[in-house]
Amino acid sequence: MTGFNAIAVVERLKKETKELRKPRYRRSRLDRYKSELIVLKQSGASNAECQRWLRKNRIKVDHRTVGRWMEKNFNG
Repeated sequence: MTGFNAIAVVERLKKETKELRKPRYRRSRLDRYKSELIVLKQSGASNAECQRWLRKNRIKVDHRTVGRWMEKNFNG
């Protein structure tokens, strides 16, 4: 044989994959406006309306980004 140890290679690759998948959290630009966004949502604003409010405050994000942020931070 050539001395190739497939089991050792697979173990090393799995370890690398585990390291790459570690969650990395970077603060969202929306975190700064958390209380305002939650109040807007409780008052019946849609994600697109929250996006427009953010744009007036010079924060440019997509309404889908607002939706994902709301899923993580708003239960109601």
